[in-house]
This record gives sequence, C-alpha cells and structure tokens, in this order.
Amino acid sequence: MSDQLIMENYLLLLKSTMEVYVHGTLESSNKIVKDTLKCGLDETVKHQGRTYDIMTEYGWYKVQNVEPKEIKNTIKKIEQSAS
Repeated sequence: MSDQLIMENYLLLLKSTMEVYVHGTLESSNKIVKDTLKCGLDETVKHQGRTYDIMTEYGWYKVQNVEPKEIKNTIKKIEQSAS
C-alpha cells in the first residue's frame, strides 16, 4: 500500500470521525459528555488539518480554484430552484 493511499484512507477516517463527534456534541444533554466529545472533535480537526497540509505538500490532494463567474452561476441556479 502506498503512502498516498494510506493518507487518503486516514483523511476519510478523520472526516467520518468528525461527523460522529459533531452529532454527539450537538445531541448530548450531559455537559461532561458534551465537553469530552467537543475535545475529541477539536483534536480530530487538528489532525485533519495536518493531514491535509501534508497531502497538499506532496501533491496528493489537488486543490482547484473556482472562477468567481462559476460561483455566481451556481448561486443563481440555487436561488432559482429555491423560488
């Protein structure tokens, strides 16, 4: 297994983990549990950021800039479908 594939899988795992922490934090009625889940979420966000930085540094995560015109067109389509 290549380093790139390992990092891609790790990034997916972190994203899934964040979803669990977010839902748990939002739904928890116990302050201690909520604080514990929030702490886990914060740490996972840090790991995700570091992983993303490493992947972009190695060219394993490509970021593509979107032209402002494309953003405006997308917003327009969303507004039209909402009305």
